[in-house]
Amino acid sequence: MKIVVLRETLPNEARVALVPESVRKLAGLKAEVFVESGAGLQAGATDADYQNAGAEISDDRAALLSSADVLVVVNRPEPEDFRRMKQGAVVLGFLKPLDEPAALEPAAENRLTTFSMELVPRITRAQAMDALSSMATVAGYKAVIIAAAQIPRMFPLLMTAAGTVPPARVLILGAGVAGLQAIATARRLGAVVEAYDVRKAAGEQVRSLGANFLEVDLGGIKTEDAGGYAVELTEEAMQRGRDLIAERAKTADVIITTAQVPGRRAPLLLTEDAVNGMKRGAVVVDLAASTGGNVAVTRAGETIERGGVIIMAPLNLPGSVPVHASQLYSRNVTAFLTLLIKDGALHLDMNDDVVGPSCVTHDGKFVNQRVAAMVEQLASR
Repeated sequence: MKIVVLRETLPNEARVALVPESVRKLAGLKAEVFVESGAGLQAGATDADYQNAGAEISDDRAALLSSADVLVVVNRPEPEDFRRMKQGAVVLGFLKPLDEPAALEPAAENRLTTFSMELVPRITRAQAMDALSSMATVAGYKAVIIAAAQIPRMFPLLMTAAGTVPPARVLILGAGVAGLQAIATARRLGAVVEAYDVRKAAGEQVRSLGANFLEVDLGGIKTEDAGGYAVELTEEAMQRGRDLIAERAKTADVIITTAQVPGRRAPLLLTEDAVNGMKRGAVVVDLAASTGGNVAVTRAGETIERGGVIIMAPLNLPGSVPVHASQLYSRNVTAFLTLLIKDGALHLDMNDDVVGPSCVTHDGKFVNQRVAAMVEQLASR
């Protein structure tokens, strides 16, 4: 069985889907790994590193695509790449099925089986495959680092001969994986941190990291689904949260927003008035920019200034930490591949409680019900 890893082609994407340590593990499963020349260079892995791990190197991208039994990617391939693959082949990676479902129609038309890392269920058995959490960890860390480099003050409390320097105040909006890593990183740098999340249960995790948890009375409204993700709230409930956030934003030196709902626009948490009420020199990092942003004035992929406040909206922070991001992602996809490979051959068990829910297209059809409904709705317009 032939597993193929290509060089990522999206702008500013430095990650690679498999690193050499994973090639060795896959060789133990009797799989052959083929890597496009230069695929891992920006992630610290040379062609020689891959060869030493047992992979074969090729600079013929078209030939690699046409011969792949399994294509492992970071980002969804282009439509022409789907069409170059042989029918029945498998594609595994971040495919954006809930954000851009129609983009997977070429895969279905070519009868490819696609597995989306975004759809891996959050169950104990699948923790080693949770690539969303891995990348959120990297993003939460890097968000604090770029904010600390941008603000015109230092993070920690300093007691010097010239007097005391007060610590920076950091507000984290959303206490999921990215938010919790942002809290931990800001605390390590010495900031005073407080966090807000609609899920009351997140308070215990926030406090365990030494941050203050901001609570708002939502009147018993359900705030998370069975998988632990935040659910979309009523406008009244959201407004209560916004009012609290706007008040706390006045004293914040840094705000990092991380709130997202799978398949939906990111909730608006920081209004234009709240931004206008912030002090000069403050910095906002909006990690939800790719799905509309948590900040009213966010411009995806840009850094702007509003009344002395800097609003940063990076689109791919994990890609800016390619060595560790690639290591983590590679381990996630390798753990998933172990479910698909038996004695060096593909074995797709759609009844498996990880494999089945993660599958988007198979045998010419959209098999994920939610994605299929979205595609059908788009086609009827």
